[in-house]
Amino acid sequence: MRRSRLLIGLIMAVISLISYYSLRQENPFTGTVQHISLNTDQEIALGLQMAPEMAREMGGLDADQQAQIMVSTVGERVVRQSAARGTPFQFHFYALADPQTVNAFALPGGPVFITRALLSRLENEAQLAGVLAHEVGHVVARHSAERMAQSELAQGLVGAVAVGGSDEYGHGQQAAQMAAAVAQMVQLKYGRKDEIQSDTLGVRMMTSAGYDPRALINVMNILEEASGGGGQPEFMSTHPDPGNRRQIITEAIERLYPGGSVPASLTLGRSFR
Repeated sequence: MRRSRLLIGLIMAVISLISYYSLRQENPFTGTVQHISLNTDQEIALGLQMAPEMAREMGGLDADQQAQIMVSTVGERVVRQSAARGTPFQFHFYALADPQTVNAFALPGGPVFITRALLSRLENEAQLAGVLAHEVGHVVARHSAERMAQSELAQGLVGAVAVGGSDEYGHGQQAAQMAAAVAQMVQLKYGRKDEIQSDTLGVRMMTSAGYDPRALINVMNILEEASGGGGQPEFMSTHPDPGNRRQIITEAIERLYPGGSVPASLTLGRSFR
């Protein structure tokens, strides 16, 4: 019986791995090869389906119509004037009413949200453009679809460990819990990598839209101040700490403008103060 359980668990693991690694698609926007099970139409449909519920969970849409117009206008400018316009995704930008949660996020396929708590802390249009460009980066890089495929693989491997390690003493459950913890750590690492890639893409896109990319460094200062200068260890976070991200953003700007020669034509836009 023990050998049978091990064999079944091994077969389950092999099937999960084959299924995952057979899902190879090259992302034309980033040039990277990804393991993704959804096509872009499915991503768009999923994002549109999720958007109303996600908005409800964070207080609904902000009632300030001027704020909605501003967020939508800046977001659409980032898409229209950057390479994101050539992607099939359907971008929509929304301000959420949540006054406590300092956050911005994107759903698969194009919906992008920023909370009132973060929006009220921003000082100018370029900072808003940087935040929204970062989220557009998540969409065009297809991070959500990639993470979904990784989650499916992790679930398959956890199930395989549970079956293969099971016995009358309940060791299978213990093994599955350990495997689940390891799988979570792996997915968190991928999440951190996604954030770094989105910061780099965000710098490129906000610059293409005419905004000074150094404003995104100031957003990191705002985020650090909002966290009280503390925060959880970087490895256990899906978002790198602001200090690390400042370095990533600075390096991305240096690649675009060696020697710090940021063109004077790039603007901070309208002031919010």
